[in-house]
Amino acid sequence: MKFGETFTEYLHGDRERFLQKCSHIEYKRLKEVLKTCRRCNAFKGCANNGEEYNQLREDESTQSTHLYESCPMCDQMFFSELKKEASDIVGCLSSRGRRLIHLHAPNQMQKYFISLCQCFTSNQQATAQECRLLIEYVAMNAIALRKILKKYDKVHCSVSGRIFKSKIRTEHIEPLQSPWLMELGAFYINFKESNGGNQDNDGPFSCDLSATEPIMILMLPDSVKLEYNLTCAICLDTVYKPYALRCGHLFCKPCACSAASVMIFEGLKSASPESKCPICREVGI
Repeated sequence: MKFGETFTEYLHGDRERFLQKCSHIEYKRLKEVLKTCRRCNAFKGCANNGEEYNQLREDESTQSTHLYESCPMCDQMFFSELKKEASDIVGCLSSRGRRLIHLHAPNQMQKYFISLCQCFTSNQQATAQECRLLIEYVAMNAIALRKILKKYDKVHCSVSGRIFKSKIRTEHIEPLQSPWLMELGAFYINFKESNGGNQDNDGPFSCDLSATEPIMILMLPDSVKLEYNLTCAICLDTVYKPYALRCGHLFCKPCACSAASVMIFEGLKSASPESKCPICREVGI
């Protein structure tokens, strides 16, 4: 089954209710944009005439000895829409992820109400399931983003797709680099461990603490493996409950609070908005 069909099935399958209020990459529509590309149609139109096709290729190559940089007809709809969709996906991950993490690590008053509610019902399994669905949502859209950018570069013989991916990573709207994804991964692993480590062993996240540098592993549905280093960049100790800053760097809580000049019991919420990451010096804790 092609990825387009797999992605459509994912969006309209049994997870449709969960995805109702979530943005997603318009993979099918963006593919149609590429199909209507003027340059692509020009090549297709003369493909049956070898002489004209070769002449068109020569004309294109004489205009530039390097790869195409852009296609205005596609770019007007393509990259602006992709950027908005990627930003919306990260926003959805942030809002839902923040809520789940706060349920997992509440303050004293929240702990009281949660423990009171758990006298009547236990929602731990539901929370873990929502966490897994959220991770899967990010993973599927990240694959769609990667594939449509690769297709763009293939159609236009360019590297604009790769440049765009680097750009959204710099602007922190690359879904797989979101700090909330890393924290959700840690939450998911901790939940499995607290339940004996025998539930959902085939889950998307796992960790390897026996390696030279402890890592957290995210296995995407297309079998691509991503690794996140679990070593605190300041104290060099293993981070079991990572605190990920806006830039994506991971720290243990004491080091993160120390870098933000706040007390550990106050937490990063009390940090100044002007606080900087101790590694890359980017503003925003």
